[in-house]
Amino acid sequence: MLKEERKGYIGNPRQLYTLRRLTAAEGKARGTQIIEVCTAGGLQLDLLPDAGLDIGQTRYRGINMSWMSKNGYDSPAVIAPYENEFLNTFPGGLLYTCGLRTAGPGNRDSSGEWQPMHGRYHSLPAEQVCAEADGDEITVRGIIRETALFGHVLELKRTIRIPVYGSEITVEDELTNLTPRPEEIMQIYHCNFGYPMLSEKAELLLPKERETIPRTEFARTGLEKACRFDTPIDSEEERVFFHKMKEDFSAVLSNPELGVRMTMTWSGDTLPILTQWRSMASGDYVLGLEPTNCYIMGRHDERENGTLPVLKAFETELHRVKFSFSEI
Repeated sequence: MLKEERKGYIGNPRQLYTLRRLTAAEGKARGTQIIEVCTAGGLQLDLLPDAGLDIGQTRYRGINMSWMSKNGYDSPAVIAPYENEFLNTFPGGLLYTCGLRTAGPGNRDSSGEWQPMHGRYHSLPAEQVCAEADGDEITVRGIIRETALFGHVLELKRTIRIPVYGSEITVEDELTNLTPRPEEIMQIYHCNFGYPMLSEKAELLLPKERETIPRTEFARTGLEKACRFDTPIDSEEERVFFHKMKEDFSAVLSNPELGVRMTMTWSGDTLPILTQWRSMASGDYVLGLEPTNCYIMGRHDERENGTLPVLKAFETELHRVKFSFSEI
């Protein structure tokens, strides 16, 4: 029982939180399942079982935290890893998982197999989805499988934990190679933040003990303002930075004007690189904070670079990403 029930303040715990399943009824998202979660701590978010149990729109105390692309939610029938379709279907959201076998640009692997941009994960519906509130915690679980006949079997067991009284989201993944041979893997936790949390008033704090590598020459020209933000700029090119942390695997995004803060931590042993995607372009105004195990070059080029991670036969790897929202 919740403490308010024991004290007699409430007779129905749903007075303090929401946990329910919805289905979109119109538009491109028609048919999409949504698990809506609202907590007594002021957190509201959409979980998307049809899209790998990723996290969509997220608000804290009524303020939007996440970024939604121009595309918005799509139905399961539309979300497919076809060549060049990523730009037309990428929805954004607080968490868009990339992988499990490739991340980055679409590429033709050495075997001739086509690898779509950012992989197939987000197009895979979760199985055995369970959503429950037990005492002070809301838990949502699901299993996502990426497989091929005569080929790979990668199974990811995702558990999302959200305290009823709090404003935290913990994503815990167990990724297992279910074949008797090694499998190359790539994975990005593509976490996206947008207006009004992201604005020229926002500030990003990263650990001082880190190495920062700009992805392009244009990104190099903006190194000094990687943690500050501009007003929207028409047709501004994106900047991407790779941050290699030493010990402290965390990032803090705050907006003093709104009086709110987001703190993100992750398992640096399995996700050693934080990719920062900084787009100040008008209409595509977004900050991506992306814990990852690669340099987002695509499966082929990552292998050529000697930076393509390998999961041994029947080996399991644990990943963890946590979001904490609070007032300043």
